[in-house]
Amino acid sequence: MDSRLNAFLLRAESVLTRLEPLLPAKRSDINWQQSLAARWHREGRSGYLQPLNISLDLSLSDLIGVDTQREQLARNTRQFVQGLPANHALLWGARGTGKSSLVRALLAEHAAAGLRLIEIERDHLADLPRVVELLATQPQNFVLFCDDLSFEAGEGDYRVLKSVLDGSLERAPENVLLYATSNRRHLVPEKHSDNEHWQRVDGELHPNEAVEDKIALSDRFGLWLSFYPFTQEHFLDVVRHWIEVQAAQAQLSWQWSEELEKTAIRWALGRGNRNGRCAYQFARQWVGLQMLESRA
Repeated sequence: MDSRLNAFLLRAESVLTRLEPLLPAKRSDINWQQSLAARWHREGRSGYLQPLNISLDLSLSDLIGVDTQREQLARNTRQFVQGLPANHALLWGARGTGKSSLVRALLAEHAAAGLRLIEIERDHLADLPRVVELLATQPQNFVLFCDDLSFEAGEGDYRVLKSVLDGSLERAPENVLLYATSNRRHLVPEKHSDNEHWQRVDGELHPNEAVEDKIALSDRFGLWLSFYPFTQEHFLDVVRHWIEVQAAQAQLSWQWSEELEKTAIRWALGRGNRNGRCAYQFARQWVGLQMLESRA
């Protein structure tokens, strides 16, 4: 009997040894006093929050030329942090114009007051009820941040997401908001064919139901902020700002000149865009080159 029991135990131990790597690892609770941000990871049928090491070196003053958008989202965030009513926000517009940077700058602004940031991917938004449940009992205020929220033609996921947002956002606790960025105002492609079957009834024009269905998703956000492509003057203002910041950190003497301005414009033309990301990258390249030449 003992020999058979020992054989069974040895076999069971062997099976458990092979199964253990397949089981989800035990996750410890996040200390939100120390962690300022986390990312939601899908794992099997559930998921978990992974703490992120995030720098707070980006400030609101670094965002040049988007004063109106910055002030509106900053005001909404101040209301939220102070426990006042605030809206979920959709930041839409041209790429590289400061949408994501604005959200991260607000974290730096209000981290000491208890603001925390949770990054969640578009494909994981169906997990919103679970994420909200994990955060509801915490004393901090959490912004759920979904970067680049959009859907391509033929994708039906936005209908599922619409119902999830209805259930999750309308019943979300007071310490949870959703901020999302997108290149599309209504998050989904809008086609000319959507408007082909409008009907006139009693003198009123009623849009096709397909249009209403698509627009309904973005209506879940109470605050819409639009970001537009940079003019050349706006682009150069941002270039000057980032060169000043980078040069100060490197203790590099520099002076704005017509030649430097032309170099920045050529850089933008070569990249095929003129936005804040391009300006930041040019500033890093130019300051790095000046430092390399000075050492040589």
